[in-house]
Amino acid sequence: MSVNRENVLSYKGSNFFRQRLVLSVLSGKPIFISDIRILEDEPGLREFEVSLIRLLDKITNGTTVELNETGTSVYFLPGLLYGGEVDHDCSLERGVGYYLEALVMLGLFCKQPLKATLKGVTSNNIDPSVDLVKTSMLQTMRKFILDDEGLDLKISKRGLRPLGGGEVIFKCPIRKQTRPVQLSDFGMVKRIRGTAYALRVSPAIANRMVDKAKGVLLQFIPDVYINTDQCRGKQSGKSPGFGIHLVAETTMDVCYSSEQVSNVVSIGEETSVPEDLGAAAAQRLLYEIYLGGVIDSTSQSVAILCMALGDKDVSKVVMGPLSDYSIWFLRHLREFFGITFKIQHLEDEEENTGRGCKKILLTCVGIGYTNLSKRTI
Repeated sequence: MSVNRENVLSYKGSNFFRQRLVLSVLSGKPIFISDIRILEDEPGLREFEVSLIRLLDKITNGTTVELNETGTSVYFLPGLLYGGEVDHDCSLERGVGYYLEALVMLGLFCKQPLKATLKGVTSNNIDPSVDLVKTSMLQTMRKFILDDEGLDLKISKRGLRPLGGGEVIFKCPIRKQTRPVQLSDFGMVKRIRGTAYALRVSPAIANRMVDKAKGVLLQFIPDVYINTDQCRGKQSGKSPGFGIHLVAETTMDVCYSSEQVSNVVSIGEETSVPEDLGAAAAQRLLYEIYLGGVIDSTSQSVAILCMALGDKDVSKVVMGPLSDYSIWFLRHLREFFGITFKIQHLEDEEENTGRGCKKILLTCVGIGYTNLSKRTI
């Protein structure tokens, strides 16, 4: 593949493939990625990565993609973000959340309001589930836009591995730009809510997960309510399984989320016990609360992007320890937009207040990224 290397950002390997594509679309800079899984038995792009490229092609105009014969090199020249109504069958190798995260980052800056219908696996053990995207990422996004009317995520059908069958509808309005924020106080946890679901298995399994999760969480706070989502018929997808999603809300409208999904016995994984899943989800939620911050660990990259693209003013956000994914996202932002963040460790009085582990204060001046397609009166 012959590629003109001028003004093209070059990378090697398959790591952070989605980050690079999303930032390429936002910045308008073409990228060239080579040596994709060249040392593995099956080199080249996987089905779910090709599916992501197709989805980005559907919401843009003029995108050019060139692949070599083995799929180990790809040249991506982004088009203009258009949006509109999109129907997409996601790869069953990854969850719908893998694709939703990209749409969440791009949706505000489209020419037309985005309405995406995605079909596939709504929950798995790798990607954030649709429930997590709704309670964590969308909640984070609302902090950076004044008017969230039209921002919605609806679960029409649930679907688990390996056959999927789930369907979600994501709606995102368009905005001219995100606003700078100063978020430091995350408050105290006031209540815990959740949803347990059992698809094509006994409904009693959902109740068993709820009982065990509540047994753990009631030792922390008395206001705990976990709903059971009894999906029937086509709404329960094509594969049996079960899972639970929990969210803790604080007095400052900060949400911490966690989830657990059962293993797939038909592909050789160990059988999951409902009580173990409920306890694990509860423990994971308590760990998220311990990490603290105004943004939970799943949505750090969404908050970082909104800070970077915001108006030319100072944004400050207190977070828990940065995940590896977030650290690489900061590095990619510097390469695509030339923006850097000030990272400050907050150590004063942390040990005395009992507010969990050390926090990090992220500070930056936004680049003033503007949605030029948004009409103004």
